[in-house]
Amino acid sequence: MTDPVFPASRRDALGRLAQFVPRAGRQYAAGRNTDPGPSEPSAVSRLSPYVRHRLLTEQEIVGAVLDQHSLAAAEKYVQEVLWRTYWKGWLEMRPAVWTRFLEERDRQRDAPYDTSLITAAENGRAGIEGFDDWARELVETGYLHNHVRMWFASIWIFTLRLPWTLGADFFLRHLVDADAASNTLSWRWVAGLQTVGKTYLATADNIARYTNGRFAPAGLAREAMALTEAPVEPARALPEPAPHAARRPAMLLVTHEDMHPESVFPGDATIDAAIIAADADLLWGDTARRFVQAAAADTASRAGAHFSCTTEVSQRLDAGTLVAAARAAGVGQIVTSYAPVGPVADHLAHLAPLLANEGIALIQVRRAWDGRFWPHAKKGFFAFRERIPALLRASLSS
Repeated sequence: MTDPVFPASRRDALGRLAQFVPRAGRQYAAGRNTDPGPSEPSAVSRLSPYVRHRLLTEQEIVGAVLDQHSLAAAEKYVQEVLWRTYWKGWLEMRPAVWTRFLEERDRQRDAPYDTSLITAAENGRAGIEGFDDWARELVETGYLHNHVRMWFASIWIFTLRLPWTLGADFFLRHLVDADAASNTLSWRWVAGLQTVGKTYLATADNIARYTNGRFAPAGLAREAMALTEAPVEPARALPEPAPHAARRPAMLLVTHEDMHPESVFPGDATIDAAIIAADADLLWGDTARRFVQAAAADTASRAGAHFSCTTEVSQRLDAGTLVAAARAAGVGQIVTSYAPVGPVADHLAHLAPLLANEGIALIQVRRAWDGRFWPHAKKGFFAFRERIPALLRASLSS
């Protein structure tokens, strides 16, 4: 079953990119904050599910945009794409923030909160205009406009006074484009944790203006007092990627973190077989699971043609499956795109020693884009933003 809102193939992704690119300049900048409603045309690209699972890559999106627009004209859209890159790099250097989120979320689930209010909020019955509509839209479509996500998070935290971790978890369970970094750190930003003391307050006037008057909720919080926490660990050095013997026979493993292996591994790499993992246990919600399931079939077809190898879609990403497939292919190494902080990375870290015990190396290969941009995510986005022009010149010319 495929999702009618976001057909999960690279062909569909490229088609949507081509349609959007002419509007990526000043038209996007002028209309990007307005949400006219789920059934109305919008200035935003709606490419986030494709870039989240890397059916499209950040590099090719930005490259396509800058082929038609100057960086000055398309600055707002280019920055929007690079926020995802920045969030990933920031969390990659502070993985304990992800662990802290999971632990706090689990504690909050067991805390003596009024669960009826949480249930009402998640089911669009909180009694707040707009907010209730967005909750239903999220569950039904797996998507919300970015500005809506900020309003929703602000109302959840400061008006309803619900735990931010449970709101972030609600998004994870329903957004087709949710990833550990973008979702967690965006909620932290609204709450005043990410940029310490700086919060985001949703107001009725702002909502009315940017929904074209559809919503003007009454009774919203009038102030947003920043949440507090123990200090965050300083940025650590990025893990060094493992060396990859490109000419040595290998089996390719594709996870939902990066479903365009053709742009990671060269076409003449010695890939004897490929497994495309669509493990539902590593995904949060049914919408994302349906999307990945369809994208896995598409990726298997593309990978088979690109690498001239046999391909298999596997519903389980476990050591037994990988060992059996590697031995059937007669290879001693499995190569895969580097998985950033999140469930897949945790699972691969668990699998690596199990595979090593069977004489099979698991090698994660980091994209040049990530290797170039992530080290500059040590501080806030504005410091990162200053480096974007030079980093783009280096990335798009290589």
